[in-house]
Amino acid sequence: MPSVVTAALVAAVLAAAVPAVSGAFAAADGSTSGDGAPDPSRSVALAYEFLDARVDQFCDGAGRCLPRSYEGGFFTTPSWDFTPSFVYDDALVIMAYTARGLPDDIRRARTIGDALLFVQENDPIGDGRTRASYEPHGIRQGRVEITGPGSFTGNQAWVGMAFTRLAHTTGDPRYLDGALRVGQWIHDNTADMARAPHGYTGGQLEDGTSLTWKSTEHNSDVAGFFTQLAQLTGDAVWADRAAVAAGFVAAMQSADGHVNTGTGLDGSTINTRPIPLDAQTWSALATGDPRYGSALDWTLENLIATDGPYTGPSISEVDVSKAWFEGSGHLALALRLRDGAGDAETAETLLDSIRLAQRDAPNGDGKGIVATSNDGLDSGFGDLYYASLHTGATAWYLLASAEDNPFVLPVDPAS
Repeated sequence: MPSVVTAALVAAVLAAAVPAVSGAFAAADGSTSGDGAPDPSRSVALAYEFLDARVDQFCDGAGRCLPRSYEGGFFTTPSWDFTPSFVYDDALVIMAYTARGLPDDIRRARTIGDALLFVQENDPIGDGRTRASYEPHGIRQGRVEITGPGSFTGNQAWVGMAFTRLAHTTGDPRYLDGALRVGQWIHDNTADMARAPHGYTGGQLEDGTSLTWKSTEHNSDVAGFFTQLAQLTGDAVWADRAAVAAGFVAAMQSADGHVNTGTGLDGSTINTRPIPLDAQTWSALATGDPRYGSALDWTLENLIATDGPYTGPSISEVDVSKAWFEGSGHLALALRLRDGAGDAETAETLLDSIRLAQRDAPNGDGKGIVATSNDGLDSGFGDLYYASLHTGATAWYLLASAEDNPFVLPVDPAS
């Protein structure tokens, strides 16, 4: 079991370490809102324009839309155009729209939500699951074309949180029904109450094979999603299930504060490498537990990359040569919400670097946010990330700018 990080210890660490880290950020980046970075409000408006164009590009006659996730650079060449829409990204775009909440924002959020309901209802298995990604050309033709057939727990939870956000914002019961179907699928197919630490496993492959490992990221997602279901339904069983997922996340915290990635195939042995950023930031965002303040401090000390004019976290400790702007968004949000000594300044440095990338990064368009500061960032999990425009990175930037935590339902729903 990990050692318990007390609130007093977190406060002491923050007081001693974060201002120094923030100062190092400013020196390394050399770019703040007073030193050439774009105006924040204009930057946000341009980012929404980027999402608007992506959402409106692939819609069917019934008004259902799915935006492609990546465009440009590695993903768009004279011989290849990679257009799939990843449901994780789609969920984030929905949440970014509800964060601003203009009438057209809610309309577009609903077009994506309706597309996700459509693919859920028309899945070939039809048990409430959704898949990792879909072809938006198929949606435009009124059909479901699955491009990523896996049914992974984290993706399911993000779709569920998109549905709960829409249910909360619009009052439309269809979205809550969809969320409940997702939640029940997760519990029925991935709950592991036999192998300690108890929690939720990785989901299923296309052929129905169950993934036996447990992921900190996935359990953070489930904790946030099931808490929202408990709030919307008043059913305490969802709160109990959320507590199981949160307990798994707590069991993954190490003595130095960082949170490990999860378990091996046996569902019990802790997998200590790589150490991913999202296990640190999402643990804090999904649970609101101050114990993860030390995970944020560990992140600032170990995962920050400087790549030319850009500064931000990497995906894991395996490669800290480039900034991962999606991660910059959720780290900035976690720091803003923690609001400890130096957090606001460090978060603003991260956001300024995203704004510089929006304006100047390779393969950008001046509106959307590219995934990484340059091509070839090694995640540590067997894949590379590229400097291509990304709906998910853009949405995380907007959520951080609005201080809107996607793991938590807003206090006041948009009208």
